[in-house]
Amino acid sequence: MDARVFDIPRYLGTLPLFAALDADERQRLADGCSVHKYGRGDAVFRVGEPCDGFHVVVYGQVKLFALAPSGQEKVIEIVGPGHSFAEALMFTDRPYVVNAQALADTMLLTVAKVAVRREIERDPRLAMRMLAGLSMRLHGLINDVQAYALHSGVQRVIGYLLRDRHAADGDEVVTVSLPVSKATIASRLSLTPEYFSRVLHELEAAGLIEVDKRDIRILDAQRLAGYQSR
Repeated sequence: MDARVFDIPRYLGTLPLFAALDADERQRLADGCSVHKYGRGDAVFRVGEPCDGFHVVVYGQVKLFALAPSGQEKVIEIVGPGHSFAEALMFTDRPYVVNAQALADTMLLTVAKVAVRREIERDPRLAMRMLAGLSMRLHGLINDVQAYALHSGVQRVIGYLLRDRHAADGDEVVTVSLPVSKATIASRLSLTPEYFSRVLHELEAAGLIEVDKRDIRILDAQRLAGYQSR
């Protein structure tokens, strides 16, 4: 996709956040937007840099992460196409508090803070839609914290594998393709890569899954959901 001919107003209309805006409103907002491309491994921003807007992933993936003084990385969120990040900081006038890195060839739409504030002054309903989106993200983060505190590592891995399906969906074999490396997913689940791999081997030995690099075939979703580690 050529960033130079990317139709920003049209793309804004596909996002739930801006779908209710009319053509003139989307055009005004688009005038405050910019498009940037990143290669795999490129830094999008780092802790301490000023936040002048928020970002939407057009294609690719972005990893939000923190670094401990020891250099250990903790993945906070993996953001995919159509999803946004850094909205909350945009209203606090604080610099970035996490790092962002492209996990693949990625294109981001950056919506400038001044453009958003201008449209909110024109129509406060935009602020309500943004608050709804932030609330959903906060709810997701709270669920993550609860999972880390209350669930074992095995339960976290099973929960991740079954996150998009119910245990009673049927007996068919379903393949889950890991969108990023196992090490990145392990960090997202607050596990070490070694422990994550051990859990996968345990589940495979129990006849619940089959692992083929990043493709994981769920052989029995009901048994997997009810599995108790030895």
